[in-house]
Amino acid sequence: MLTISLTIGMIFLALAIIIGVYRVAVGTSIPDRVIALDAIGINLISVAALLSILLDTNAFLELILLIGIISFIGTIAFSKYVERGVIIERKPRN
Repeated sequence: MLTISLTIGMIFLALAIIIGVYRVAVGTSIPDRVIALDAIGINLISVAALLSILLDTNAFLELILLIGIISFIGTIAFSKYVERGVIIERKPRN
């Protein structure tokens, strides 16, 4: 029963990732695309967690942390770009 539930959950998460990719490709504005990328990252974390439960291993925990950190940094970078137009601000030399 658990295997069936986990498989169904991963199928729904895969569909959510496909919808997110479509939203990134056809998004009406940059903030919509940023939110879709963040949602894809969250869904990837969920898929890795369900796969870890399904395979009864702790090997995917580092992957979950890595995807979370990269997704967070990417969201911050895109948000900063949308707000200011640059990601890294450079101070002028005197």
